Amino acid sequence: MAKQKGFIKLKGSLGGLTFYESGGNSIVKTTGGIDKSRIYSDPNFKRTRENMSEFGASATVGKALRQGFSSIIKNIKDSTITGRITGIMKRINSLGSGLRGRREFEILDHGEVLEGFEFNSKVPLSTVFYPAYAAPTLDANRSIATWEVPDFNASNFLRPPEGATHFKLILVSTVLSNYTYIADLKRYEPVATDENKVNGIAYSNAFSIVGEVGADTTLTVDLSFSSMLPNTVGVIVATGILFYQQINTELYELSSTNAMRISVVG
Repeated sequence: MAKQKGFIKLKGSLGGLTFYESGGNSIVKTTGGIDKSRIYSDPNFKRTRENMSEFGASATVGKALRQGFSSIIKNIKDSTITGRITGIMKRINSLGSGLRGRREFEILDHGEVLEGFEFNSKVPLSTVFYPAYAAPTLDANRSIATWEVPDFNASNFLRPPEGATHFKLILVSTVLSNYTYIADLKRYEPVATDENKVNGIAYSNAFSIVGEVGADTTLTVDLSFSSMLPNTVGVIVATGILFYQQINTELYELSSTNAMRISVVG
């Protein structure tokens, strides 16, 4: 790497050299990089190809998870969510069976990696909603998710944002299939295509942020599967809270401080 001198400053590539600006200086360096065809064919890049295959699949499986929460994720996500979910999927992949570069994504077997994931890393659920409650449960078919929150005093167990007057609790359930490498296609595909990304959401009534809620709150999401789901899928259940401001008779959502986390993978 060298600095350009003189009154003519170049930008771009020319004759194997790349000219650019950095930190107020004009820099020149040799144009590098490895030919793409070599990466895909040279035995010396076998590990690189394996990493590329699994990282690309991690992004694909992560996208499927986000799509399963598509009805609510835009109201809660932060700017880092795509990268954070991809990273979690790579961790699940690293635990999977099979040869490197083709390891399985086994969602149910490694669901603990997903549990506790916060959709808004800046607002963890426990920092704004902290009454005593148990994790959601799933029925025998893993089709019906239920979350019960005992009555509580919102004045004591919420940290609402400025301007909030009301809140709603939410329960979201989605199915995420295992993903397996298909050699003929040279890519990963879901094992259970019919069940993959099936989802549902339930909202509580709107409650005041002041005083007792007045009763236990029970939320239920039924994905309408008539038989037990196979072990090749995981049912991912998230719990969360949405805050609102009442103006006249209308409630307007305050999206910047909403929170949701993955509570159960079953």
